[in-house]
Amino acid sequence: MARTQQATGSMLAPELVARVRQVELYTHRLVSTALAGSWRSTFRGQGVEFEEVRPYQPGDDVRSIDWNVTARTGEPFVKAFREERELCLQLVVDTSLSMDFGTGVRSKRDAAAQLCALFATVCVRSQDRVGLTLFGPQGMKHLKPGKSSVHVQRLIRDVFAAPVTPAGTSLEPILEGLERAISRRSMILLCSDFVGLERDERAVGDRLRRLAMRHDVIALSFSDPFERQLPEVGILELYDPLRDRRIEVDGRSAEVRARWSAAYQARHRSIRSILTRCGVEAIDIDAGADLVDPVLEFFRRRRMERGGRRA
Repeated sequence: MARTQQATGSMLAPELVARVRQVELYTHRLVSTALAGSWRSTFRGQGVEFEEVRPYQPGDDVRSIDWNVTARTGEPFVKAFREERELCLQLVVDTSLSMDFGTGVRSKRDAAAQLCALFATVCVRSQDRVGLTLFGPQGMKHLKPGKSSVHVQRLIRDVFAAPVTPAGTSLEPILEGLERAISRRSMILLCSDFVGLERDERAVGDRLRRLAMRHDVIALSFSDPFERQLPEVGILELYDPLRDRRIEVDGRSAEVRARWSAAYQARHRSIRSILTRCGVEAIDIDAGADLVDPVLEFFRRRRMERGGRRA
């Protein structure tokens, strides 16, 4: 039977401390093994400062073309950037009600917290800075970038302790806030299940597209096994928070299970299509499975696209 966790904003202090400590131990084991040598080689060049405009040369990234100068001169020119020694990572975590759902070893928010801890720890160990943005019922909470172990502990704690956002809340305000809050080019990791993205595609898509033009935006798209495949367990009574109604679903029916899976796949394709059109790469995260393998695969793919360069 599916379960929905209680609002983490009401979590008792000892329980919160225990969960943060558990995530820290899990994270440190991974950082010292699988991800230790991947960070800089994957995200090298994401922290950059504008240096000059120069003529286009074969092999230059067409995305760096300065169209204003190109139009004036009639010849292609590109913007040249100087790599900064210090990268900046901004973690953005969706705290909506649907993210607190989980039927396996962890909820989607638990999975997001663990991956945020992982990225934050790798970032700090590389002497880079990491910040956090949460979308709560009182609006956006923004934790300025830092690079200490104490800062990482606070970041993990804040993800777990953030109040749950009401169902159906749009991501548009948080993306608007990010445009104002982040002044220098950064890597933005957007952690969400993107429920309602299709409904708000125009408003959210416009904001996301502008953000991706200025920053390196990567979406961690979370799902639960129950959302992808309805279990064969008889009749289930489910609550739909977006429509505020209860529905009965017959898990014994092969047709119902097939339609359930088809509906998820259609929604998944739609979300991927929207993110792609906005210039955002996505990593699919199954909250009930290994969290690191999809990230490592993404790291490997990025390094290959960059010609296997190492920092």
